Amino acid sequence: MSQHPPAIFIADCQGLDFLNSVATPVDTEIDWIADGDGFLDWLAQAKYVSASVLDDIKASAKPTELDRVAREARELREWCRGFVRKHMGKPLKADALRELDPLNRLLARDEAFSQIHLRQEETGKPLELHGTRRWRSAESLLLPIGEALAKFICEENFSDVKACEGTSCTLMFADHTRRRARRWCSMAICGNRAKQAAHRERLKNKS
Repeated sequence: MSQHPPAIFIADCQGLDFLNSVATPVDTEIDWIADGDGFLDWLAQAKYVSASVLDDIKASAKPTELDRVAREARELREWCRGFVRKHMGKPLKADALRELDPLNRLLARDEAFSQIHLRQEETGKPLELHGTRRWRSAESLLLPIGEALAKFICEENFSDVKACEGTSCTLMFADHTRRRARRWCSMAICGNRAKQAAHRERLKNKS
């Protein structure tokens, strides 16, 4: 299991949370998917994949295979971070499709399907449709990430995608506040630092 602190989920968007799986929450950069074990741990925290699936894949895959898939996940993350940083802050235009071949190639590998299950709660309708996929190898762990990134790109208003204004912060988020006035990844972290810096500056100016 990873020795890192818990992963950060502040983006209000699952796809962006994946892009935030590398960050500098204090002074040192942390990459939560730096290796195979870290990747499995992050997937569990993010609830992208069920614990039973992760256990099965960890039992069947070699550590080198998991490390390789973690490297592919980092490459996907860095490619998508570049795409988002290029287009964030303004409406996404149709010609952006030309840049999305890497993601479309990943989505084409998916083996998702649906099954009918008994509904857990009483609603008067006893059956419901559940989506799932075939987890044939460790590489299939990339598929729910690709799906989340695709939903983010197609459904999120890129005008509302922002980078935290913290001096050294690299986190991004979707600003869903009523006035679209969110500035910080977290008021408890970067927001508080900014308040303290402003306070020190005011004291300095008075002296």
